[in-house]
Parts: sequence; structure tokens; C-alpha cells
Amino acid sequence: MAIDSRKIGPPPRSSRYSFVPKPPGRWQLYIKRASTFLVHLGQVSKLVRQTFVALFQRPLEIRATLHQLEMLGVRSLGIAAVVALFTGLVMATQFAYGLQKFGGMEYTGRIVGLSFARELAPALTVLVVGARIGSGITAELGSMAVTEQIDAIRALGADPIKKLVLPRLLACIVAMPILAAFALVLGFAGAMFITSVEFGLPSSFFLQTALESVRFSDYFSGMFKTPFFGAIAAILGCHFGLITRGGTEGVGNSTTRSVVAISITILISDFVLTKVSMLIWPAAV
Repeated sequence: MAIDSRKIGPPPRSSRYSFVPKPPGRWQLYIKRASTFLVHLGQVSKLVRQTFVALFQRPLEIRATLHQLEMLGVRSLGIAAVVALFTGLVMATQFAYGLQKFGGMEYTGRIVGLSFARELAPALTVLVVGARIGSGITAELGSMAVTEQIDAIRALGADPIKKLVLPRLLACIVAMPILAAFALVLGFAGAMFITSVEFGLPSSFFLQTALESVRFSDYFSGMFKTPFFGAIAAILGCHFGLITRGGTEGVGNSTTRSVVAISITILISDFVLTKVSMLIWPAAV
């Protein structure tokens, strides 16, 4: 059947008011990321304030705190042991191999002892264990958030900050120094073992030189940072867990963001606290 071309009108003219959105520019992305960071910073500050207020409310959640201390502290001993042991083995091997070329094998114990006491034991252990603890907290609280369990706690008249956040914060603050001290001993033992077996350095000499070089201020300057690291892991883990939305996919996204945020914040705070320790204990530098 033939089509009468006279009945076919002209193509519709596009309106001059039609709008096609452009992709955001570079500066718009920067501004959006900066605003998102400020929003998270404000939410974390509010969570810290609410947790501090809940600390002085009675009764204290002692049973829940002890339970979290077991879940977050005792069950992290395995990963802390593996990290510390193999870090000690690697560090001692590298230092002994390098110093052997210059006839300075006897300084291995001094260098390894100072490295572990001041930085490796507290920072590396907390970095790995903190990521593990923070991701677990985020996944647990995120699952409770998407299934409306946290809303149910509020509906029953209870405070989710006091019931969920405060016990985890106290447990992390207590557990981190213990885990760091455990990692220090185990990593130092691994270093002493490998230098004795591989390089023939007597264990007694290794131990003696290390104890002569490492002072109490060196131990304390490393260990005093661990409660702050534990608080960072707990607060950020709880924050990303409580704001989780979007079902199981949202839980996964929040867990990933939590691990990244905890790792970066611990590294930045490690530098700041190291500078503070150098100002407080200048003789330890």
C-alpha cells in the first residue's frame, strides 16, 4: 500500500528548553568528595560525643564489654602472632644479611629491638588487627541496621550507642595494648631464632645487645599509641556499620569503606602520635 507523503508531517522540532545533563567536571567531583568527607567527619564527631556521654550512664555494660573483649581481642591473637612472627623473621634476616657485608652483625639485635619496640610491634600489628576488628564490627552492625534491629532497640527504649558502640570501644582500647605487647615478644623471639640458626649469632648476645639498646621510654613511646589506634578502629567500624543502607550489597560496601578508612586513619595518626612522643620523651629519640 502506497503511503501519501503529504500526510506525513515534518519531524518534531526539538525544544530549545530541552536539557541534556553533562557529566560532572573534575572540580565538581572534588567538591562532592570533600563534602562527603565533611559529612562523615561530622557524623564521627557526633558518635564520639554520644559514646563519651554514654560512658557515664549507669549501669555499665560490663558483660557485653567482656564478651566483645573475647571476640575482638582473644580471637585476634592468631593473626597477631602470624604477623609478628614472620615480620620478626623477615626483618632480622634482612638486617643481618645487610650488616654482615660491613662486619656489623653484632648490631642486629639493637636495630631489631628498637624497630619493634618503637614502631613495628604497635603500628603493624594494629594496622592488620584493626582492619580485621573494624571490618567485623561494620559487618555486624551493618547487618543489624539493614534488618532494622537497631531501630527495634530504639523502639524498646534502649540506647544503641550504649548497648552496641560503647562495649566495642572499651574492648578495643583494652585489647590493642595487650595484642601489641604480645606481638613485640613473639616478633623479637622470631628474630632471635632466625639470627641464631641462619647466621650463627648467639641468642644470648642478641638478647643482651637488644636489652641494652632499648629503654623503657622506647617501649612506652610505642605502646602508648595503641589505645588510640584501638579507639579509631572501633569508632570508624561502628560509624560505617550504623549508617549502612541498601541490604547485603550495602553491608559489603560499608565494610570495604571501613577497612580503607581505618587503615588510612591509623597511618596518619601514627605519624602524629610519633611526633607527639618525640616531644614528650626527647631522650628516647
